[in-house]
Amino acid sequence: MAFDFDTVIDRRNTNSLKFDFIEERGHPAGVMPLWLADMDFQAPPAVIETLHKVAEHGIFGYTDPKADYFDAARDWFVERHGFEPKREWFLIMPGIVFALASCINAFTKPGEGVLIQPPVYLPFTLMVKQNNRQLVENPLCYKNGSYSIDFEDLELKLADPNVKLMILCNPHNPIGKVWDKASLMRIGELCVKHGVVVISDEIHCDFIFPGHKHYVFSALSEEIAQNCVVCTAPSKTFNIAGMQMSSIFVPNPQLYKKLSDVVSATGYGHPTICGLAAAKAAYSNGAAWLDELLVYLKANADYVRSFVCERLPEVHVVEPDGTFLLWVDFSALALNEEELKSFLLNKAGLWLDEGTKFGRGGECFMRLNIGCPRSILEEALVKLEAAIRSR
Repeated sequence: MAFDFDTVIDRRNTNSLKFDFIEERGHPAGVMPLWLADMDFQAPPAVIETLHKVAEHGIFGYTDPKADYFDAARDWFVERHGFEPKREWFLIMPGIVFALASCINAFTKPGEGVLIQPPVYLPFTLMVKQNNRQLVENPLCYKNGSYSIDFEDLELKLADPNVKLMILCNPHNPIGKVWDKASLMRIGELCVKHGVVVISDEIHCDFIFPGHKHYVFSALSEEIAQNCVVCTAPSKTFNIAGMQMSSIFVPNPQLYKKLSDVVSATGYGHPTICGLAAAKAAYSNGAAWLDELLVYLKANADYVRSFVCERLPEVHVVEPDGTFLLWVDFSALALNEEELKSFLLNKAGLWLDEGTKFGRGGECFMRLNIGCPRSILEEALVKLEAAIRSR
């Protein structure tokens, strides 16, 4: 490989949320943090080189994107996903969670319903509740180790006139599901039928494993495009989440105006100079790095699956279609959520994301971040095996 994903980089004492707040979060010192969804790899060399140039220039004033940023982002989506966003669809925001909150305030009123599909990324729930909207759930169906959508329940919920918005997660965090085109079309058509706007969180869209394909929601049909907002960012793809840069696509001019007005009212106006430079460099020169990373991540996923199948029959890994996150079923250990969390922290020395954070259906699950050198996973799984064997 041309790029090094094996070297373990010490992230301690960098104000890393993942590594430097273990005890502040109430966990034992020394546990292995495999919870938060950022990777332990350096960003692509082109990003690092660009940031060096920005630092050497030494002036960090106000900044805004020019045509070259939009061209780089557009070309990325054309080449990777066959989707060509138009310049007038772009809204730059500091992050996807900010975008979710802004969409909730732009397209719903307090007390109106917002539909999500648990188990799902915690901020979906938080942004709905913290903005005084009604949380409506269409739980995913878990059967024989995999997930599907309950479309009968989905349409029933969407038909409620109080439900105004649906937040879709594709690829789905935490289950690693890349929804197929037929499922996405059905979601889109149901939402159009019932007048429910779709916010499609596609932040993990570049992490797709062989045999699967990501479909940008607004590319499904013109009718669906006019009823949705697509949330994207280079943050997960290139491990630059701290740069606070995302691109939101809004094809419908009326929805664009509503959302733009809400964002303006928050006081947000400009991306950071480092975030803009990093994003442009990543989109322009990060493809080869990502291609190798995807091979490495798939091998990591295969390694975890093989280890679990051969040595930990008490544990089941939900087969991922993509992302760098594994959804792990510990139900065979017959521990409740608190017992499972304590067991992993105190016996195995592992800090994973507890499943109940992701809502209904997360009981007895944990989310494991495999975006790290293989040696880290090897150490973690050996510790888990030893803990289970000593029960």
